[in-house]
Order: sequence, then structure tokens, then C-alpha cells
Amino acid sequence: MSTTPIAAHIEGQPLTTTLTQQNSPDLLRSHVDQRIARIRPASTPLDQISRMVGWRKTGSMKVDYYSIDSKPATAAISDDIKAGQHDRTKPLTISTDHNEYFAETDTILFKGINIGTTPLVGYVTAATDAGLSVLPLTQGDSASFLLPHIPEGTTIIRMGRAAGELDVQTSQYNLIPRKDFNYCQIFKAQVEESTLQRLADKEVGWTFSDQEESAIVDMRLGIEKSFLFGTRCRVSRPGAEDVYTTGGIWTQAGQDLTYPQGTITNEKLTELMQKAFTGGAGSPRKVLIGGSDLMSALMGLDFTRNVMGTDKKVVWGIDFDCITSKFGTLYVKHSEIFDLCGMSGCGMVIDPEYITKYSHIPFSADRISFHKQGLRNTEATVLTEASCLILRYPNAHVRITAESPSNNS
Repeated sequence: MSTTPIAAHIEGQPLTTTLTQQNSPDLLRSHVDQRIARIRPASTPLDQISRMVGWRKTGSMKVDYYSIDSKPATAAISDDIKAGQHDRTKPLTISTDHNEYFAETDTILFKGINIGTTPLVGYVTAATDAGLSVLPLTQGDSASFLLPHIPEGTTIIRMGRAAGELDVQTSQYNLIPRKDFNYCQIFKAQVEESTLQRLADKEVGWTFSDQEESAIVDMRLGIEKSFLFGTRCRVSRPGAEDVYTTGGIWTQAGQDLTYPQGTITNEKLTELMQKAFTGGAGSPRKVLIGGSDLMSALMGLDFTRNVMGTDKKVVWGIDFDCITSKFGTLYVKHSEIFDLCGMSGCGMVIDPEYITKYSHIPFSADRISFHKQGLRNTEATVLTEASCLILRYPNAHVRITAESPSNNS
């Protein structure tokens, strides 16, 4: 009976980084990423964060993944319900734009609708794709009450379920993850100069010549653009292998916010904070990256007691400005990528806890001797990485776009 060894056993020779790379090529990966991340981290905040928060190995260029959102809690009524006396034992039949969000035994709040000073709350006695049967809940013992006017478009908010004393079961909560995929893109940079120093823990440091460092910076800028705005595609080349391009996270985000170009009010910033941090949307600390016009608009704000511009904070090797509110804290950083891509008025709120980087080919530096090949008297270093980014929780991330003045008139 044969057994598969769970580890490589090295005998008769010292353990070196070469042997480590041969037998466990990903073991030194984290250390390599941290070295790369020291090179101009502020220029590529998204790539920087993805390297610092960790990555996952994928066995192919195509990455299948599942993303989920929390069950939405609001819907809008499609009918106009007239005011009048109502028998408290008879349920209302209402239809909404998303009947599937609700289930039997849910309690719901009619936003902005009151009976006297008490908000109107209903109890869902039945729920189908066609509509909801809702029993209004009122205080007092009278057989009927005055039902207020509930206009079309009124928002209803799903609250806690209410069970009876003898109830053992309740309606099932079903949430099916949405399957999607992305392609890893092979990013490369070539430096035809001296040999790149071996990536090893035993070395005092990992140093670059000016040319090599410039190649790393240019490579990371290219990766940053693709991670943000790339298009997922498989390109067939005649007589050659296929080329994969990765899809950016800009199109993966689940929420949107628009603002008048050049101007952000305190009310609009509060709306952004609310959208980014409420509705079960991830962690209480998120990152806002954006172009120079968006940053200029934020700099023009007079912060209030509720939304404050606080001190700087260094996270993942990047200096962030902080905007703090009762909803959460935004780490703000200007991204030159938005400017270079013609989107200086745009930005994106990202939740680092719900960004996953997949690597098919971890970052590597390979030496090519063109002198030995008889091509030319040089040696080159080729830097390679095949990777992609995905958002596991789309509603935790927000696209920010500026409306032109003509669209606001």
C-alpha cells in the first residue's frame, strides 16, 4: 500500500531557498509580496491592499466564485391605499416591487405612515409572488380603526418575525449565492540589465537598480488599471494560444452614488456614508479611492459634528486621510489611476475584507540569458504574475460617479 508524503524531505544537504521554491513554491510568497508592496505603495492603493490582505491560489486561469448579498429589507408599494375605517381583523392585500423579499410571519414598517404618533406596523399573514396579505397592528381594543392614506411608492421595511407560543417552525430563509467567474491576466515586465537579486529571506534586503524599480512601478500601475477597469475577455489569436484579460472591480460593485460634478455637500457625504455602511454592508472601516476632482470636492467640505475629517492614518503602508461619521470610517486616498483613465470625478468605496485576490502564477522574477542563447550580449529579468480580483460581497462596495452640469438641469 503506497502513501503520498505530506511534506518534502531533504537529506544530505542544507535547506536553501532554491530547494524551498522547488518543493513549496508558495511558501515565500507572502514575503515577496511585502517586498513588492514597499515600492511606491501610494500610487497603486488597490494593488497594495490586495497584496497586504492575502491571496488565494487558483489552479487555472479561469476563477469561478460565488458572491452573496444580505437579503434586502425594503420594497415599495405598487398600490394606492385609501384612508378610511378598517376592520382590525381583516388583512390588507398589497403588492410591492419585490414581493419575494417578504415571508409569512414577518413584521413590516410602513415608512412615514403613522396612526396618531405611532408608526404603522403590519404583520404578514401570507406572502406569494403576486402580493402580500398584511394585518395592520394597532393599539387598543376597538373593532375598527381609522387607516391612514398609504400612497403608492411608500417604502415598507422588513422587521423581525413574530411567532406564536406553539409555533415550532417558521418560513425558511433561503439565499442562493450567485456564481460568477473572472479570468486571471498574465502581467509581465522585462528588464534587460543586470541580474535581479535572488528573492530570499537570508539576504539583508531586496534591492533594485533604478531601471528595475521603474519596471516594477510601471507593472503595478498597469495591474492597478486592470484591477479597476479591465474587461473580462478571452482573446483567440490565430496560430497562437489564447490571451485572457481580467475584469475590473468597477463593474462588480453592487451600489452606486452620483453627485453634481465639482460639488459635494454635507448631505451628499452623509448619503454616501449611509449607503456604504448600512444595510448589513460589510465592515465599519472602508477605503475610498478616487480621482483629483472628487478629492477636490471633498476638500471643499465644511465638516460637521456628525461627519468629521480626522487625522491621517497609516494602513497597509499607505497614508490615508480619515473621514469619520456615526455610520463608520472612510480611509480616503487619491488615486492617479482615475485621472489617467479620464475619470477624475469618479471614485469607489471598497471594503478590504470582501476583496479576494486569486493568483494562478504568483509573482516571480526569472533570469533569461540572451548571451547564452546567442541572441545578444545581455541578461534579462522577466517579472510575471497571473492574477485577478473579485468582490465577494458586491453591496459592500460603492461606485461614485459625477454628473455633468447638463444632466442636473
